[in-house]
Amino acid sequence: MQGQAQQQAYDRGITIFSPDGRLYQVEYAREAVKRGTASIGIRTKEGIVLAVDKRLRSPLMERDSVEKIHKADNHIGIASAGHVADARQLIDFARQQAQINQYRYDEPIGVETLTKTVTDYIQQYTQVGGARPFGVSLIIGGVENGKPRLYETDPSGTPYEWKALAIGADRADIQDFLEDEYTDEMSLDDGIHLGMLALSRINEGVLSPIDIGIATVDTDSGRFLRLTDDEVEEYLVQYELLDPEYEG
Repeated sequence: MQGQAQQQAYDRGITIFSPDGRLYQVEYAREAVKRGTASIGIRTKEGIVLAVDKRLRSPLMERDSVEKIHKADNHIGIASAGHVADARQLIDFARQQAQINQYRYDEPIGVETLTKTVTDYIQQYTQVGGARPFGVSLIIGGVENGKPRLYETDPSGTPYEWKALAIGADRADIQDFLEDEYTDEMSLDDGIHLGMLALSRINEGVLSPIDIGIATVDTDSGRFLRLTDDEVEEYLVQYELLDPEYEG
């Protein structure tokens, strides 16, 4: 009984390490991320591609209310997976930091700087009693000094830089696909193609514009751009991935 009580203490207390050095609540937060629909980030030589699965749970839901891709600044986009409310809090924080940096230094915030500022904020919630970790992971991508940068935030508060990554449901399968198909010489259109192919693998091989979201940040303009449904449909037709039952 005493051993079981100790186990429950490690399980419930965010500030208590288990004997093998684990914080169970952080690990549970990672499980919450896995329950979110997939988001993908791809770094190409021409910019960043963010691709997300945004299928609706019900046909009665308003599609615009499902937010998976967000604009953090003119040159930075964020995709999320996990608890939506937690994602909104972190994205609002990221936007605030981007504006503070612009006001204080009269220059856009760096992608790496923004990521580490957000992960420092996340980390605080892994060592404060009476709080819980954020049950969400973010993909932060943008252009910094003319170069594309792509990062992941973890519920532990650790930042990782990637060439291509997936978060959320089916991460392992999508990541294996990205590792097999990714090349350093990809163009922005190649990145969009790869992102759509990866999402199609978890959607019976076909996609519709209403079920996915695509955004880019290209190195030439350094601007975040969200593709419209018509633009997404054009890409799906070009790559022969459009769901034959889709009616635009």
